[in-house]
Amino acid sequence: MNDYERNILAHIDEYGCSVTSVFDPDGEGPPFSYSIGIVRSAGAPELIVVGLGSKISHWLVNEYNRRVQAGDRFSQGVPYSGFLEGFAVQFGPVDRHHRKEYMRSAHWLHGGTDFEALQLIWPSTSGVWPWDPEADDAFRRSQPLLAGVASGDAP
Repeated sequence: MNDYERNILAHIDEYGCSVTSVFDPDGEGPPFSYSIGIVRSAGAPELIVVGLGSKISHWLVNEYNRRVQAGDRFSQGVPYSGFLEGFAVQFGPVDRHHRKEYMRSAHWLHGGTDFEALQLIWPSTSGVWPWDPEADDAFRRSQPLLAGVASGDAP
């Protein structure tokens, strides 16, 4: 086990999860942050946030962790407040392929893709969701849906 992996385990012991933020240095893919360890500590799905800056996405993962550690659970496709001021968010499933591709440290912790994971999905500032017909291509590219559903389908 290396220092990075020991650090993840220490964060899980202390906080219930560790959070990793990833940015493509070439700017080809959107940034994302995800949890590692929530399945173990709270029996709730891991979480990923795609397309927001590291400060806000890290906070969103920690807020989700705080709430699931307190016993809250979140259903797919239901609007929830309290995450982004003035906007509801929704949660959608994360396909196994995307768990391996995006959530590598969670993949390491769980020994593969056999763990639950949700994506926190956020609307545009005008209240448009990525699956809405009026969502433009740039918005959809900034927040790809990781459920494996076709573009235009709600989670």
